[in-house]
Amino acid sequence: MKNRLSQRLNKLTTRDVLSKIAKIEEFKGWWKGTTSLNPQALGRLKKSIVVTSAGASTRIEGSHLADRDVERLLKGLRVTKLKDRDSQEVAGYVEVIQRVFDSYRGMTFTEGLILQLNGMLLKYSEKDKHRRGLYKSTPNRVVAFDKEGNENILFDPTPPHLTTGEMRELVEWTRNQLRTDEYHPILVIALFILEFLAIHPFHDGNGRLSRVLTNLMLAQAGYIYMPYASLEKIIEDHKVEYYLALRHGQKNLKSPSSDASRWLHFFVDCMLRQIEALKEFLEGAASKEELLSENQQQVMKLFDRYEEITTRLVAEKLKISPVTAKQVLGRLATLKFVQRMGAGRSVRYRRVGT
Repeated sequence: MKNRLSQRLNKLTTRDVLSKIAKIEEFKGWWKGTTSLNPQALGRLKKSIVVTSAGASTRIEGSHLADRDVERLLKGLRVTKLKDRDSQEVAGYVEVIQRVFDSYRGMTFTEGLILQLNGMLLKYSEKDKHRRGLYKSTPNRVVAFDKEGNENILFDPTPPHLTTGEMRELVEWTRNQLRTDEYHPILVIALFILEFLAIHPFHDGNGRLSRVLTNLMLAQAGYIYMPYASLEKIIEDHKVEYYLALRHGQKNLKSPSSDASRWLHFFVDCMLRQIEALKEFLEGAASKEELLSENQQQVMKLFDRYEEITTRLVAEKLKISPVTAKQVLGRLATLKFVQRMGAGRSVRYRRVGT
């Protein structure tokens, strides 16, 4: 398996893919390097994303709960009330994705963690009580149903007796690749997800768990904005494309002729759409000064005394370093609170609308 996976990665490292990844890296650096919104605002945003992600991820698998239903369910969540399958799956997903968003820095990506997360995901599912956190013991064909309700077999995943070995190899290969930086982490994570879904190691929850693991692995790889824009919602909005890309990537999976390029492009395009969604939120927040960090709010108050301000003035008045002052002003300009004028040492800022 290890040689086959590395060979697939070599095929995937194309100029087009690397160009898309460069855009993601640019945003990743921008997010890390600038002053963020205040913690309260980010906390509210993360709570709403948990609802959006739980609703979207379970609907991809056939749930019928809208986001408003998910929100109502969470407000009055009681285990005894989770009588239907949709509610049980949503409750499990909420707990897992919340844990990932809050604690990904302290999680170690291992086979044991994957088993644990599956157990948490199925925590409320009565049907899966005896299968939680355990690899499958019987075959689990991946099927689809047409409008008439007829079952169509899409593919046969790894048989049960080979599942433990293939999962162990896959996790070990992935850990090694992410540690050595031989290939870009986005390439490695995308291929891991494709292989994970081809193995389909659990009786239930494979699709949902793949999306939890996507959030986890990307956040651990430094894409720390994952909790603030729902990747699951983007996949749901492109569900047909999602399944077509998966099927194409899983065709002749263990053959040298297998091609994962369509899946990789879908994966990377979803990350680009996620960035756009987050940018839209930030631009929308530009009319709400209460969403700004303390430093950003203090800068805006300076306009009560000064028509124009500079990086040096901000640094002096707020008693912060010139580098931090420049970052604060840069974020305010991005959010369209202030307008940058001039260039070089003569750059100055005005409040937008004045």
